[in-house]
Amino acid sequence: MALPNKPKGELKAVKNPEVEEREVDILIVGGGMAACGAAFEVKKWAPADAKILLCDKAALERSGAVAQGLSAINTYVGKENTPDDYVKMVRNDLMGIVREDLIFDLGCHVDDSVHLFEEWGLPIWKKSADNKNLDGKKGQSVGTLKSGAKPVRTGKWQIMINGESYKRIVAEAAKLALGEANILERCFIVELLNDANDPKRIAGAVGFSVRENKVYIIKCKTAMVACGGAVNIYQPRSVGEGKGRAWYPVWNAGSTYTMALRAGAELSMMENRFTPARFKDGYGPVGAWFLLFKAKTLNGLGENFAASDAAKKELQRYAPYGTAAITPTCLRNHLMLFEMKEGRGPIIMDTVSALAELGKTMDKKELKHLESEAWEDFLDMTCGQANLWCAQNCEPEKKNSEVMPTEPYLLGSHSGCCGIWTSGPDYDWVPDSYKIKVNGKVYNRMTTVVGLFTSGDGVGCSGHKFSSGSHAEGRMVAKSMVQFLKDNAGFSPKLKQSKDELVNLVYKPVRTYLEHAPYTTADDINPNYIKPNGMMYRMMKATHEYGAGTATYYMTSSKNLEVVIELLEIMREDCEKMAAGDLHELMRAWEIYHRLYTVEAHLRHIQFRKETRYPGFYYQADHPGQDDKNWFCFTNSSYDRATNKWTLKKVDYHKIIPD
Repeated sequence: MALPNKPKGELKAVKNPEVEEREVDILIVGGGMAACGAAFEVKKWAPADAKILLCDKAALERSGAVAQGLSAINTYVGKENTPDDYVKMVRNDLMGIVREDLIFDLGCHVDDSVHLFEEWGLPIWKKSADNKNLDGKKGQSVGTLKSGAKPVRTGKWQIMINGESYKRIVAEAAKLALGEANILERCFIVELLNDANDPKRIAGAVGFSVRENKVYIIKCKTAMVACGGAVNIYQPRSVGEGKGRAWYPVWNAGSTYTMALRAGAELSMMENRFTPARFKDGYGPVGAWFLLFKAKTLNGLGENFAASDAAKKELQRYAPYGTAAITPTCLRNHLMLFEMKEGRGPIIMDTVSALAELGKTMDKKELKHLESEAWEDFLDMTCGQANLWCAQNCEPEKKNSEVMPTEPYLLGSHSGCCGIWTSGPDYDWVPDSYKIKVNGKVYNRMTTVVGLFTSGDGVGCSGHKFSSGSHAEGRMVAKSMVQFLKDNAGFSPKLKQSKDELVNLVYKPVRTYLEHAPYTTADDINPNYIKPNGMMYRMMKATHEYGAGTATYYMTSSKNLEVVIELLEIMREDCEKMAAGDLHELMRAWEIYHRLYTVEAHLRHIQFRKETRYPGFYYQADHPGQDDKNWFCFTNSSYDRATNKWTLKKVDYHKIIPD
């Protein structure tokens, strides 16, 4: 007896969806920490009659990189540090080339967001009078950071939290401030729209509901795009049943970069990528193990390779960064890869020795609590790693775990700095080349498209914002957008495209599917279209093999870059034949479309920069090492939709904060 087909549970797409048109003053695209920061702040400064709308592809409570929770806030300046220190840390970690104006500006404001998080109910660990760690309610009992309580630091910048509900707390504050009527969830914005009378100006956006057959056409006077970075542009190390297992959120599809690029914005430093070292297969974070538990990594021979003479000699090749007090993230990866290529792998996190050493100064109750924190570090934000430990009979106090660099990700708020070129703040000490002006006025974090702003992962050249910095930057952008709105009160956006043209743009994959699906009985096999799943595998295979993926130890070359860029160009052409039978596939189709533009920008930037600026993240075989004489600069790119032409250029770097 044949079993009935299992229902997919996805709503079938229709040829002619419902259309809802809106006109607002301020549009916020995204739902992560940056968008929540903007939502929380914007109404304080906007005119009382201003219309504001936030569109989130997901649901605000569990959207963005903090969706699953976090065990630490990675950027808190506090009383121990200064904004100058913050700039120096970021500059060193990103191999010298950063926008110091943006970083300093953020360093002056980030703590205020952290204080708000605590005010809203986020438990932050504190130090007791006798220097013991107090978490949860105990931590709250000794006062707030704002009142002078001392946080538990796991490093110079990180503070520990009980953060499984971190995003829910921040989202609730955003919803209360903005008003739920002004928030449109499950709405995937796929294209930013320029003004019909001024093509260099933002005028709106178009997207669709991922829960019902509906297209949204939105006009706006100013907008912020902040929908995260990009994941699944390279083949993950976990395939088959684990193909969805990645470090960065799988729903981050490079939409921020692609939509801004296609609207005419300049991207910057897109060659930069992040390939974090994480617990193998589960992608669990290693930061707390290094910083809180003081664990060390060993090679397969049991040697502390990072402290060896060979490692020190290798790091000297990348002075002054490799010889700095804190080794940059990419160079720490480089040392791991060096060991593995020499046959001294795998790389092991020595959890056993770390916990045993800490246990020497603790009683049984304290030690048991410490061991529970080892698990909670994952349960707060990477449940899959805790599951994997269980499956492997791994107790961290008895058995060590393997560490492995992941596949590459693109982002601008973690230990990466790719993104969009934006204006810095309007201070005398900020170089004019860092300022973007409209009618003589400077608007902080505005892109080269008039009226279009970004924050969080969207802002290029200024990494190490993490969750707190992204939220603070969103708040800063909210003020800038309101100022822009007031200064341009007479502007009335006008769209070049008709309603029918925009609906056809968004629902083209659906219409392609409905027209050709009857031709074959197999839904995924049809000579007239390709499904998003097939396009995903094509893209990942190309980047994995030719674009410095894990297949080649992150190595590429000029010829390989030529090959992969040509393949990506063909794939973008083939996207004209992409098909979607339900709303989930339509979402996947647009995500692949965004990923293709984003990863092509990434690889074109690597091709343009004739050096290996970030060893450990990627290598150019024919341009090894750093060439500060010719390439100590920013690289910016732009794209012309009408001609399908890319333009790349160098932009001067200015050192603002002395060493």
